[in-house]
Order: sequence, then structure tokens, then C-alpha cells
Amino acid sequence: MPIARGYAATDASKPLTPFTFERRDPRPDDVVIDIKFAGICHSDIHTVRNEWKNAVYPIVPGHEIAGIVSAVGSAVTKFKVGDRVGVGCFVDSCIGCAERDLDREQYMPGLSGTYNDFEADGKTRTQGGYSDSIVVKEGYVMSIPDNLPLDASAPLLCAGITLYSPLRHWNAGPGKKVAIVGMGGLGHMGVKLGSAMGADITVLSQSLSKKEDGLKLGAKEYYATNDPETFTKLAATFDLIICTVSAEIDWNAYLGLLKVDGSFVVVGAPENPIPVHAFSIIPGRKSISGSMIGSIKETQEMLDFCGEHNIVSEIEKINIDQVNEAYERVLKSDVRYRFVIDIASLAA
Repeated sequence: MPIARGYAATDASKPLTPFTFERRDPRPDDVVIDIKFAGICHSDIHTVRNEWKNAVYPIVPGHEIAGIVSAVGSAVTKFKVGDRVGVGCFVDSCIGCAERDLDREQYMPGLSGTYNDFEADGKTRTQGGYSDSIVVKEGYVMSIPDNLPLDASAPLLCAGITLYSPLRHWNAGPGKKVAIVGMGGLGHMGVKLGSAMGADITVLSQSLSKKEDGLKLGAKEYYATNDPETFTKLAATFDLIICTVSAEIDWNAYLGLLKVDGSFVVVGAPENPIPVHAFSIIPGRKSISGSMIGSIKETQEMLDFCGEHNIVSEIEKINIDQVNEAYERVLKSDVRYRFVIDIASLAA
């Protein structure tokens, strides 16, 4: 079995440390990838610290993977050695399920997460992208456009699709007023993607500290939510609000910013239940919805869209031995806007 090197969590209370492990032997329908870059997602932190109570150690995190194909199985038709590819949040799904829907695959049963999960055999542990190689079925590998830098493309595989999917589903485009709540790793992708779709984008952030960035990346307006006047001025303004934050907010106040038939979409995961008064949604026929990543089909569509519009994440590149420090900085919102690990640093 191939040997991989990476960094792993071995306990919820311990830092990530160097880790050597076995990847499974490639099968005829597999693609072997030399990982070049791996983005750091807040989900990685939740998982390795067992904040979602589902961690099984050791865990090699990472589901924002960009790399180069190093080998392909005999049945592979879409990829060849040397191709630039990405792997996102899942590496298998139940292809025999009656409910299978390639357009909504991420919501169907039988997904195998890229890490902290099992492959379809129910026995082989999945390990993620904080490592130098990975073996993935052809149908779960995506092409990264040649004009996009690999390092800044890695976060597209989670942060990018997490915003692209709801923007597409709720028809963001010309004539639509869209608010992005939070100007972080997710939010800044919403600004870039939504503005490229032609929507009128407003950022709602706790303060104005990132206003210059928001406007530069494509927002038309930028407001501080710590100013009560914001909620008065923007009442009944937006067709769509996408909330990327997991912090506690005044949900009823934000719902007041929607137009009639407006939608408030949750992509951040708050720890506590969402407290909403019925009369924040009944008048105006407003809705609260959730959205989670995207299908493989939609993720490739997103990558192609990014290639057409030269969209990548704003990143800070780090060596892998800085990962524990990076986690602490993510928790302090001290990154603009996504950390990406240079996997070449494993050899240092």
C-alpha cells in the first residue's frame, strides 16, 4: 500500500503533529494525486477538536485539495498524468441509491467525507489533504482551469462552492440585491462570485475594518452591523441574504432586511438553535433556508466559472508546521482570507 506523510490530530486537546500512514492501493477507476496545496477550513478545526462529537482519531484533515495527477487507473478516461486537479469535501457516494440525484448529490445518503469518515466499503478510513498524496475515484476529482493558480484555487473546493451553490440556486444575477453577512473566508468568496454573476452585492460585517477589501473585491455597498442605523436604513432591501458567520446574531433584525419573498440562507453553523419570531417571516412571505457545499457536477461548474472570470480565493500561504498557529489565528479572524498549506514544506 502507498505510504503518505502528513499532519494529523491524535486527540481533541493536542496539536496536529507529523504523521505517516497508508493510502489504499489504487484501483482501475482511481486517480492518484500529488497534493500541492491544502486550504484550511473552519470545519477542520471543529472536527479535530471534536466540537461536533464525531471525531475518530487519528485524523488528517483537509478537504480543499489542489494537486497534480501522478498516476491513473486503467479505467480512467477523464484525467491523465500531469493534469491539474482538485478534491473537495467528499470522495465517494452511494451510486446505487434510488434517491441519487447528481444535481443534489451533497444532500443524498451515502456520502464519504474526504476525512474523518469511511470509504464505501465501510472499513477504509478516509484521510484528508494535509498530506502529500491521495487516491480518489475518478468521479470525485475535478479539473482546475489552467489559468488559475493552484494555491489560491484550493479554497474554491469548499469555500468557493459553499457560496456558489446558494447564489446559483436563489438566482443571484442582474437586478438582484444580495447581502453577504460576514467578510471572512466564506464571505469574501460570496462577494467575488456574486458580483461576477451580476448581482448587486452588499457586505454586512460587524465593523468597517474590511470595507476597502470588500469594495475592491466587488461589493457595491458595505455596512457595519454594530451600527443600529444599518438595520433601519436597509429595511426591506434584499432579495437574498447569505449568512456565513457562526457567531450569535439578532436573527429577527436581519430578517427585517429582506424584501417580500426574500430568502435568508444559512451556510455558517451557529452553535445554538436559531431563535426566530414567527412574525419576522409571516409578513412578507420570507423564508429561512440552509445550503451545504455542492455536488461534484456543480463544483466543476463553479471551477469553470472561476476560470472564465479569473476568480480565486485571497490567501495567506503557510508551511505545514505553522498549522496549529494558523488554527488559532482563524479563531481570531486574523487571516485575509483563507490559509493555504504549501505541502512542499513537508519535505523541509
